[in-house]
Amino acid sequence: MNENLVVPREKLEWSLFGLRLGVFTVLIMWTLDKFINPDHAALVMKVFYSIPALSSGVSYLLGGLQLILIVSFLVGFQKRWVTLIILVMHFGSTLVSFGRYMDPWSGSNLLFFAAWPMLAAIVTLYLLRDLDRKWSLSK
Repeated sequence: MNENLVVPREKLEWSLFGLRLGVFTVLIMWTLDKFINPDHAALVMKVFYSIPALSSGVSYLLGGLQLILIVSFLVGFQKRWVTLIILVMHFGSTLVSFGRYMDPWSGSNLLFFAAWPMLAAIVTLYLLRDLDRKWSLSK
């Protein structure tokens, strides 16, 4: 393999922005779920995190905090910390779903496997955060 491979900066920046936008797209849907369907958010917290009886108010609060975090992620604010928090959150949510990976063809369990490439994308964004400059506040 060529150790001296040079990737044009513009291509790399667009690629990293595409990853950031793709991860944001998933995260915004999870965030909106806390506002639009707080009962579903409560069920997710109960089933996967053993947190019983999450109220709508707490769901809205979590959604609000998550919204601030993911918008910060999208615009590249404080990339070292924001991307790390998102990485830890997603890593945790990927691990708590472990039982679903053991029975992939039951119900909608196969969809849980999408967490792994997303985790890889977030790791990539964290490791290459200094090169992720396209439409980013932290240039």
